[in-house]
Amino acid sequence: MQTVSKFIFGPTQEERVKAVQSKLRSEQRALDREMRSIDGAAAKAKSEVKRLAKKGDVKNARILAREVVRSNKQKNRLALSKARLNSIHMQLQHQMAMYKVTGSMQKSTEIMKLSNQLVKLPQVSKVMREMSQEMMKAGIMEELLDDTLDSGVLGEDDEELETEAEGEVDKVLFQLTDGKLGQAQDADALPELKGPEPVVAEQEDSTKEQEDMQRMQDALDGLLRG
Repeated sequence: MQTVSKFIFGPTQEERVKAVQSKLRSEQRALDREMRSIDGAAAKAKSEVKRLAKKGDVKNARILAREVVRSNKQKNRLALSKARLNSIHMQLQHQMAMYKVTGSMQKSTEIMKLSNQLVKLPQVSKVMREMSQEMMKAGIMEELLDDTLDSGVLGEDDEELETEAEGEVDKVLFQLTDGKLGQAQDADALPELKGPEPVVAEQEDSTKEQEDMQRMQDALDGLLRG
């Protein structure tokens, strides 16, 4: 009888909420994996920054330090999104408890707000819209706001990096090079970091290093774009 009822009327409110909770747990695990990947790539970039600084290659050290800053921002964004997913999960737990008492679900402005925030993140935007549809059918929330996609999260971050994050790049350089680069120092006045004058025999090694660094930067860009 339950099978026939489900075929005619679709899943119950309780079944829809349980399905959403399962997806929420899955998305949190996916964000954990992505954050670990970012950590691994950032660790390699930090090691390379130190090596380049020792050689006196300030320009390329700064380029990779900028990638480290971007990695930190991306990881922080993912961590915040994971926390929001968990908040929705806890709100749904409360809804399930109330359902057992009253036999119905209540609309939640908190779930609505969190869902509107999460749909802006490319990594979870699609699945968040799918979960939102299920929560709408369960009577927990209204339709997502159309203007949530207009803010362009990634574009805003790129603009912020250009206008505000140079100080963060300096801070990263300062930390990774034990105060030899970045922050209050002038990168052009660093005689203690300059290596020997280049010779012809070193040109091939220099080219290879440039190619290796470009591959590392491309890999980081791929991670940050998701």
